Amino acid sequence: RMRFGSVALALSFFVPFTLMIAIFIGNGIYPFGKRSFLFSDMYHQYMPFFQEFMRMIKAGEGISYSWNVGIGSNFFALYVYYLASPFNWLAFLFPADHLMEFMSYAVVVKIGLAGLTAFLYLRSREAIENTGLRDYGALAASLLYAMSGFVAAYNWNVMWMDCVVLLPLILMGLERLVRKGKMGLYVAALAFCILTNFYISIMVCLFLVLYFIYLFLAEKRSFSMIWKFAFGSLLAGGLAAVLLVPEVKALMATDFGDVDFPKKWESYFSILDVLARHSAAITTERALEHWPNIYCGTMVFFMIPLYAVNEKIPARKRLGMLVLMGIFLVSFSTNVLDFIWHGLNYPDSLPARQSFIYVMMVLVACYDCFIHLEGLRGKEIIKVYLATVLFFLCVEKFVDVSDFADWNWILNVGIVTV
Repeated sequence: RMRFGSVALALSFFVPFTLMIAIFIGNGIYPFGKRSFLFSDMYHQYMPFFQEFMRMIKAGEGISYSWNVGIGSNFFALYVYYLASPFNWLAFLFPADHLMEFMSYAVVVKIGLAGLTAFLYLRSREAIENTGLRDYGALAASLLYAMSGFVAAYNWNVMWMDCVVLLPLILMGLERLVRKGKMGLYVAALAFCILTNFYISIMVCLFLVLYFIYLFLAEKRSFSMIWKFAFGSLLAGGLAAVLLVPEVKALMATDFGDVDFPKKWESYFSILDVLARHSAAITTERALEHWPNIYCGTMVFFMIPLYAVNEKIPARKRLGMLVLMGIFLVSFSTNVLDFIWHGLNYPDSLPARQSFIYVMMVLVACYDCFIHLEGLRGKEIIKVYLATVLFFLCVEKFVDVSDFADWNWILNVGIVTV
């Protein structure tokens, strides 16, 4: 009889994939209607760039320069930023007049793959006896990762989605490097991430430094591991240098190369405001208000405090993970840290583009707490529940943001109560 683990593996891809197809059907996206999924820059920029890329390849012109973009443009730089994903080469298997549909359903497939890689990563974490609990926890957390607020807001940035898919594999590879000294998966996944989209990879690489420090301290590894991490990271960057070096050179000639470091520290909003963004049924942010899209299930209000007091998880690991999440929360609301996370530039819209990394960390903590339920006592669960209700009462009283409907706090308290 097939074990649930195999079924859960398949579900981690097909559930988010099917949910996206249902969304397409409900909104009349072609071929289920006459509407297009392409949105904003995906329609105005990415689609034309993709068409020109395919035309140039089929015509044997190469991709160094194009006269069909503006009045002439360095097309190789555009290729590296927007089109470098190997997934795009599959478009040559489809009719040219269905390129729009290829881009639309590429998003659907990548969301499914994000669920799959998240499941594989979570399932690879520390072995415990209750394997069934691991499968259920990994499946639930992987679905929340694939359908998070970040994905809801930014899925149309199809070139970013490759990094969302690859992040769990990079983390799996880094943990394997730290614990077993094997760097193959880490190098391959990180190099692939940098190749597919170097910009989001900046945020991934910054985080990997923090996450390595966390693993190094929490697991008390030898100093030789520092050299292995440094070598593996440089090797991954070297493998991606064939695209990375010319892209950086091209960017230095644009406004992106002008670094105007903030002269003073400023705060956009309070930590309470940021934490409230975990609530269900809030509007995603794509403009200039700096709000991070970090929704990944209302259960985080309940599970993260339980994680903090779960004695089955070593205290230094809990503390380290909470510090990592705290760094992200402060970064979302602080101008200098926001500037650093985005490659020494402020995003001109689509704020907090590193949010998917934070979402992964939150779900890792929730998963670790779930598979160690035996470390919790009834009175702790009751105290955390009451504290969560109090938190939402504070949200109702003090958070005055248009994204939150008047009934939002009641909905979230109801979900937590269930």
